[in-house]
Amino acid sequence: MRKYKYLIIGGGMAAAAAVAGIREVDRAGTIGLIGAEAHPPYDRPPLSKGLWKDKPQSSIWRSLEKTALTLNLGRTVQSLDTKNKTVVDEQGTIYTYDKLLLATGGTPRRLPFGEDHIVYFRTLDDYTKLRELARNGDHFAVIGGGFIGSEIAAALAMNGKKVTLIFPDKAIGSRMYPPELAEFLNGYYREKGITILTDSKVTGCAMRQGKLVAKISHGSNSDEKEISVHGVIAGIGVEPNVSLAAAAGLEVKNGIRVDASLRTSNADIYAAGDAASFYNPALDTWLRVEHEDNANKMGGFAGVAMAGRTVAFSHLPFFYSDLFDMGYEAVGEVDSRLDLFCDWKTPLRQGVIYYLKAGRVRGVLLWNIFGQVDAARAIIAAPGPFSPSNLTGRISA
Repeated sequence: MRKYKYLIIGGGMAAAAAVAGIREVDRAGTIGLIGAEAHPPYDRPPLSKGLWKDKPQSSIWRSLEKTALTLNLGRTVQSLDTKNKTVVDEQGTIYTYDKLLLATGGTPRRLPFGEDHIVYFRTLDDYTKLRELARNGDHFAVIGGGFIGSEIAAALAMNGKKVTLIFPDKAIGSRMYPPELAEFLNGYYREKGITILTDSKVTGCAMRQGKLVAKISHGSNSDEKEISVHGVIAGIGVEPNVSLAAAAGLEVKNGIRVDASLRTSNADIYAAGDAASFYNPALDTWLRVEHEDNANKMGGFAGVAMAGRTVAFSHLPFFYSDLFDMGYEAVGEVDSRLDLFCDWKTPLRQGVIYYLKAGRVRGVLLWNIFGQVDAARAIIAAPGPFSPSNLTGRISA
C-alpha cells in the first residue's frame, strides 16, 4: 500500500501544475502521481506545433520539484473508493490519500474501423509514431478539419509531405471561423499544396497488398474513392475521462463538476483540466475546456486548494493555434452560430472577430493579433450592449 498526503490521478499538464501549486503552500507533504503514459508530464501543444518547426523534444518536459514526489507511471487506475480514500490500479497496487486530484484528461474519439492503422494524435508516443511514418513516407491522410486536423495537416505539409485533408464540413474550422475566413483557409491550404476534400468522410482504412488504403465517400453519394497513403491521422475530438468519477458517485455533467474551489461533490476530491466542468462567471455558464491555459491554471489552483489555501477559480481560459505562417489567440465562446462581427485590419489576414449574443460579447478571436487576450477578456466580462459601432477599433494589433 502506498500512502500519500496528496494523490494525483493523471500525468499531464494539469497534474504538473498541481504539483507546483501544492508545493507553493506545502513544502513537504508527500505527493503521489499516477500516470497512464510511461513518460513524466510534458507540454502537449508542441506535439502539433513547435516540434515540427525544429523545436527540440527536450524542451517539452515539465519541471517538477522532486521533494517527496513519487511518479507512478505506466499505470491505469481501475477503482476509487471515496469512503476509505483508496485507489487501485490495474496491477492491484493500492494507494491511499488525504486529498485527491482527478486530472484524468480525455480520450480521442475513434472510428469503427482501421484498428491500429490510424494515429489518433494526442500523446508523445503518437507524435513519435507519426514522425517515424513521416521519415519513411510521403503521402498522409488527415481526418478532421478542426483544431488538431488543421494543425497536423499544416505541420506535415511544412515538412515536405503530400497531405490530403478530409472532413465533413464545407470549410476548415467552419464551426468556429466566420464563413469568409473558413473559405479563405480552404484556398490558403490548397496554395500550400494540401488536397482539401470537403463534405467528405473516411469510411474505411486497411492494409491491402502492403499498402495502406483509405476509403472516402463524398456528400450523400454512394460513390467512394480510395487513396493509397503512408499514414492516416485522425483529429476528431476527445471524450473526457469521467468513468472513474462517475463510478465513485461524483457529480458528472459534461465533465466532473467542480465548485469555485475546484472541489468535486466530495470535499476531499478535486478535479482539473480537460475532464473538469466549472462555472465561469464572465460567461455565466458551465465550461469544459481542452486547452493548455486551462490545464495550467486549473491545475495550479487545484494544487493550492488541496494544500489548504482558499481559492476562487474564475479564470476564462484562452487557446491558440499555428497554421503555417498564420495564427490566432482566442478566448470565450468562439462558435460560428453566434452573431459575428469581423473588425479586419487587413481583410482575412489580420483582425479581431467578435462573437455576440443579445448584445453581449461571448467570445473573441484575435486573428494574427497577439498579446491582447486580457483586453478580450475584459470585453467579454463587460455588460455591453455591444454592436459593430462600438467594437470597431476597440482592440488593435
